Formats: sequence, C-alpha cells, structure tokens
Amino acid sequence: MVTAFLSLMEIGAIVLVLIIVAYIVFLFNKLIRLKNNVNNAWAQIDVQLRRRYDLIPNLIEVVKGYMKHEKGTLKEVIEARTAFMRAQTPGQKAAADNMLSGALKTLFAVAEQYPQLRAIESFQTLREDLNDTENRVSFTRQFYNDAVLIYNVTAQSFPNTLFARVLGFPPEMEFFKAEGETRETVRAKFD
Repeated sequence: MVTAFLSLMEIGAIVLVLIIVAYIVFLFNKLIRLKNNVNNAWAQIDVQLRRRYDLIPNLIEVVKGYMKHEKGTLKEVIEARTAFMRAQTPGQKAAADNMLSGALKTLFAVAEQYPQLRAIESFQTLREDLNDTENRVSFTRQFYNDAVLIYNVTAQSFPNTLFARVLGFPPEMEFFKAEGETRETVRAKFD
C-alpha cells in the first residue's frame, strides 16, 4: 500500500512538473509572438517616419523661395530632420519625431501667410503627401502602443512575471509618447 501511495505521489509530481513546463513553453511562445508584434509595429512607424523624412527636402526647396525671411523655421525643420537620421533607438527616434512634427506644424502655419506659395501645385501635393503620412504615423503609433500594452500586461501579470525575466524578456516595453511642444497647439510667430 505504501509503494502504491508513493507511486501516486511520484506520478502527481511528474504531472505537476509537466504542467509547469507546458505553461512555460506556452508563455515563452506567447511572449515571442507579442514581442514580434511590438517590433513589427515599431517597424511600421519607422517606415512612415522615413517616408515623411524623404518628403521634407522637396518641401523645403519649394518653400525656400517664398519664405526668405522665415529662415529660422526652415532651419528648425532641417535640424529636426537631421536629428531623426542620427537617432538609433526607438526612444531617440520618438523624440526626434516629436521635434520634427512640431517643426512641420510651425512651417505649415507660417506658410498660410503666403498665398502664392499655397497656390503652387507642388507645394499642395507635398502638403497632401505629408498630411497623409502624418495620418499614417498617427495610426502606426497607436498600433505600436496597443502592441506594447498587450505585451506589458502579459509580461507583468502574475505568474507570467515570475518566468518572463528568467526567459529573457524585458518586463516592460516603452510606449511611443508625444512630448513637449508636440502636445501643444502650434502658433505662428511673426516678428
């Protein structure tokens, strides 16, 4: 009777270990899937930011001739574009993107004071392309933040949090946040 009881204890321990191993494998695969979703979402943001980045030189060339005394605004856009190209991490790119968004909003606000500029077809086309890209950037930011939220909730929930670090997954991924002037309404300044 004692040997039969030990056998049941051994079988119970083996079953428990198998359940724990199965849970860890399931969690590992789920965290891999969620991490890849976050990475994909970031890649989509990066694609749209690069598209916007590529449109900016054309916009600057069109605007230069009309806005000779607005060199500060153009310089701000160029510096923001350069900062974006130098950015390496998602956090740095987010900060550079925020700076670039603010500079472009200011540029378009100032451009409203130049009717001849607004009438140029190439300016209108570039503006529409940039507006379309801004909409795509907003959508991909939201998609990225949704993916980060799902990952963070999964990685931080109990008992997942006990295994996530051991399996090599960060407990939290960073959200894409609008900072500083990108949260404010842009006002054109004329000195």
